[in-house]
Amino acid sequence: MASAPEELKFRDPQKARELTDALAREVELVGHSPVSVMHVCGSHEQAIARFGLRAAFPRGLDVIMGPGCPVCVTDTPEVDEAVALAAQGARVCTYGDMLRLPGTSRSLADAQAEGGKVEVVYSVSQAVDLARQRPAEQVVFFASGFETTAVATAAVILAGVPENFSVLSSHKYVPAAMDVVSEMKETNIEGFVAAGHAATITGYGIFEPFAKRTGTPVVVAGFEPLDVLAAVLELVRLIRLGRPEVVNCYPRCVTREGNRPAQEKLWRVFDVVGGNWRGIAQVPRGNLELKPEWNRVNARHRFRIDTAAVGGASRNVLADQCICGSIMSGLAKPDQCALFGKECRPETPVGACMVSSEGACKIWHVYGGHPDLQEVA
Repeated sequence: MASAPEELKFRDPQKARELTDALAREVELVGHSPVSVMHVCGSHEQAIARFGLRAAFPRGLDVIMGPGCPVCVTDTPEVDEAVALAAQGARVCTYGDMLRLPGTSRSLADAQAEGGKVEVVYSVSQAVDLARQRPAEQVVFFASGFETTAVATAAVILAGVPENFSVLSSHKYVPAAMDVVSEMKETNIEGFVAAGHAATITGYGIFEPFAKRTGTPVVVAGFEPLDVLAAVLELVRLIRLGRPEVVNCYPRCVTREGNRPAQEKLWRVFDVVGGNWRGIAQVPRGNLELKPEWNRVNARHRFRIDTAAVGGASRNVLADQCICGSIMSGLAKPDQCALFGKECRPETPVGACMVSSEGACKIWHVYGGHPDLQEVA
């Protein structure tokens, strides 16, 4: 009689101890300190903070969050466009994290408070439904997120949308985030943990040219605590061996080729273009913009968007002290900002990183910053 297959467990304390012990040995064998690695995913930062993994990482390892929050890197002029459309009478629909994201002088929450028609939706399909229910109104979906949510936007457009529906895209492209950081030599990042959900769409093969070009290893990781520990362990091993390879530590969801039908939808609707990422830089191939053949649903082509009408003085006099750009680039940590946990809190955010549930500052604030239980022991 065949034995039952071993049950998959992703929160096994004994396995976690084995992985952290192995990680400590690998870090010591690298021969220098700190070993600096970066993940580019807010969900990974949530897992690290929620499960207290930084307290389990060895002292010689620095796991840094990079520009992995699409809300945080949405640029100020993009927010201004959405606010201007609401001021011009359109019904603007977007995800909840985008509501309080500051523009030049106002957020969509401000526009809503001033009487603008702003709706929080949980999917692009819900925005399309609102357009069908209100045929006399112009409904604009302010779209954010990386490849995973961009595929959903593309699928809805391909399925057909009402004439009063359009998309204002602020979708971003994950591989560009790694390119940005790798070009900043002062960060000294030795390896990257890649986002498993984006790789589910693109496949892990997309990172192979990057690893070869930069000489930097990449490991794709899932989002359970053991996923993260196993991926970081594998990444440090590759660094020690000097092997700039791509390893998939999320095989239950990610393949080398990825989701081909999803990719086909994505690239039928979107082009990869350059664009500014908030607080960081002009990012070549960093934004996803609707192809010209979809201009009929592209809000930037359908409307004359008057952002000058929503500009003005800085929304917050403290904004100039915000270091979100440095935090997202891996040059600083949230608790190194003078505003963190004081003037800048989730209920009164100054910077974009304190707005989104995937922002480093909000995650560190919610879960207690940078816990070091070794100091308590």
